[in-house]
Amino acid sequence: MPYGYHGKILHVHLDDLTLEVETPPEAFYRTYGGGSALGMYYVLRHTPPGADPLGPENTLALALSVLTGAPISGQSRITAVARSPLTGAIGDSQAGGFFPAELKFAGFDAVIVHGRAPEPVYLWVHDGEAELRPAAHLMGRPTAEVEDILFGELGDRRIQVLQTGLAGENAVRFAALINMANRANGRTGMGAVMGSKNLKAIAVRGKLRPVLYDGKGLNQLARHGAQIFPESECRPLGELGTAEIVEGQQDVGGLPTRNWASGVFEGWRALDGKTMAREILKERDTCYACTIRCKRVVEVTDGPYRVDPRYGGPEYETVATFGSYCGVDDLRAVAYANQLCGMYGMDTISCGATIAWAMDCFEHGLLTTEDTDGLDLRFGNADAMVQMVEKIARREGFGDLLAEGSARAAEIIGRGTEELVVAVKKQEVPAHMPQVKQSVGLIYAVNPFGADHQSHEHDPGYEDYPERMAQIGLTDPQPPLVLNEEKVRFALTTQYVYSALDSLDLCQFVYGPAWQLYDTEQIVEAVRLVTGWEDFTVEELLKLGQRRLNLLRAYNAREGIGREDDRLPKKLYQALTGGPTDGVKLDEVEIEQAKEMYYRMAGWDPATGRPTRETLESLGLGWVAEVGEGA
Repeated sequence: MPYGYHGKILHVHLDDLTLEVETPPEAFYRTYGGGSALGMYYVLRHTPPGADPLGPENTLALALSVLTGAPISGQSRITAVARSPLTGAIGDSQAGGFFPAELKFAGFDAVIVHGRAPEPVYLWVHDGEAELRPAAHLMGRPTAEVEDILFGELGDRRIQVLQTGLAGENAVRFAALINMANRANGRTGMGAVMGSKNLKAIAVRGKLRPVLYDGKGLNQLARHGAQIFPESECRPLGELGTAEIVEGQQDVGGLPTRNWASGVFEGWRALDGKTMAREILKERDTCYACTIRCKRVVEVTDGPYRVDPRYGGPEYETVATFGSYCGVDDLRAVAYANQLCGMYGMDTISCGATIAWAMDCFEHGLLTTEDTDGLDLRFGNADAMVQMVEKIARREGFGDLLAEGSARAAEIIGRGTEELVVAVKKQEVPAHMPQVKQSVGLIYAVNPFGADHQSHEHDPGYEDYPERMAQIGLTDPQPPLVLNEEKVRFALTTQYVYSALDSLDLCQFVYGPAWQLYDTEQIVEAVRLVTGWEDFTVEELLKLGQRRLNLLRAYNAREGIGREDDRLPKKLYQALTGGPTDGVKLDEVEIEQAKEMYYRMAGWDPATGRPTRETLESLGLGWVAEVGEGA
């Protein structure tokens, strides 16, 4: 019998409004785990080459893992995979909350969405059953309002809802999927994919909890995490949220400011986690069964930016992209921009970074008020920033152009605006600066779905946690500011671990190779206790991560995306100004040399950056050749 999973994949065929249940064997789950790798299996199988990301042929996979719903911290996550409308490459994004566990309890391990419905619909999944229902009455409404309507319509406020918002309906290229009105599959535009399919929402409820192989052992591991949490390095995440790192980033000159012109921001204190906790924090929220409680719930009841706690609160990336990126030091304005992204369903990173790019263009005279609907789009103008968020979601005026993302907007405008874009594969760069963490720049460049800060362990982890690094074969600690062969090996090896986490749908704040609550060996222990795969090892975990990474790269190779697209933006090769990183810039020759080493270590063709047939065969992915791996 299956332990930890149901062995049921729900296929939703929207063209003819039919549903189909697939029952893969155990070997399938052990090979792919769930999440990103499992989703990629279906995307490669069912999405034809050259598919329009916003067309009906783009398959959307929403996948849980064998661990989702188990009673331990950090497992309630879901991965969305499809071709990205923002980048044109593969899209991949994770979210937490209560929806993932509830989908598992509703009886399914994944939902694979095919085609496009003739009219708006929503999917209702409950206790092993599923049905499609009309959704015209949900269109155009804020996410919290959609939830309330479905609670009433289905007669249960404990229902969990994953939905695309107004931005997804309007095909904003960085539209997000939203659950709980505040948890986002934010990156790569998965909300636009779901919106393009006329699938407004998925509502789930159930009591079908999978059987665990060793529930007693898992409870002991869960209690261990809860016991050590108060003394762990995860504790500040609970107390102050991810914005607790604002001060540290500022101190080392790693807080991106004014569209990456500087690594320090004079208004940083207004955006810090301590300030948020003191001034606008209402309470802390959590995901299913998690002890950390890192989610912010903020409230503002007066002034121009009134913030409803229903929409949660801003993460570090959000206070950076709407704050320091834009030169804005008004925390309430940033929290309101975050709320708008939750209401309408948008990635806060791409949204804030795209506005920051537009501000940079405005400051350089490349845009004027004639372009910006009369808005004085200068750095520091909080009102203009907030108005532009609303315009983007509605695709109104200049917002219609910014809804394309900064790279596509620059291609349309021209006039030198391209020089100010800070994006990789057309995805805006998140708020961790490779100028102070060298391997971050390498992974930004080579990551299949564009710049991403949660695809490997950041550089300080190697020096700071040598015993934990040794668990994955890394025994030669390197400092943050080098990018030698050993640092490249560190980047790739930890990328495999993080890649496995995204296939097991585990939270990177709870599980990981460095500072997290549970280390790599405890990840393996959790898999054994839940699934009964008693011979599961660290080596198999790394192989799972390698398999997922190669599936992502194989998809891109099929679409003609390879080494030539693994490029960092020009701004990262320009000197920063101010603070500890004054004059600091990346070395393009060093990055290119690191890429060469990375490709060889990964078993990819150094000339193209594509997985070789031999590498795919060694991972049990020979079938990829049937759908064109591009090797």
